[in-house]
Amino acid sequence: MRVVIVSFSSRTDGNCAQIGKLIKENIEGSSLFSFSDFSIQACGDCNYDCFEDREKCPHIGDMEYEILDSIVHSDITYFVIPNYCDYPCANYFAFNERSQCYFQGDQDLLEAYLKVPKRSIVVSNTNEENFIKALTYQTERDPVVLFLSARQYGKKSIQGDLLTNEKAVSDILDFINIAFQ
Repeated sequence: MRVVIVSFSSRTDGNCAQIGKLIKENIEGSSLFSFSDFSIQACGDCNYDCFEDREKCPHIGDMEYEILDSIVHSDITYFVIPNYCDYPCANYFAFNERSQCYFQGDQDLLEAYLKVPKRSIVVSNTNEENFIKALTYQTERDPVVLFLSARQYGKKSIQGDLLTNEKAVSDILDFINIAFQ
């Protein structure tokens, strides 16, 4: 089974990076893309040339295409997303925004992407509704999301110590194992 994991946090040792690594360690052969290792340029600062020819995107060389190609060719994808100001972080929105260039003029490619099951793990103490709405753009099904509130586990998100709680680790492993049953 081809599994892709995308950790959207830029924090090298934050909760999302650790969760991405935990998933990778528990799913043999999975691929992990971590925004702590790279960045994706947001749309703009161009003449929208990609709308006529996607190859003309001035940012075509960043990780966006590689991630999207990997997702399209996966059997399941996991998104790991932190909550910043009651919404997904900017990396998630840049990724979502830039995907329009990747799919430009290729409805079959977009449909293939949307058919890939996506499961999201959100590190958030608030506003689940905003995440559900944002994640609906990634799948043809209703989003499947595990919300991890650091408070629920007696932790503070900013400390990056969520995985020191055995119940949090167990909840994550249960969430990823359900997809393989």
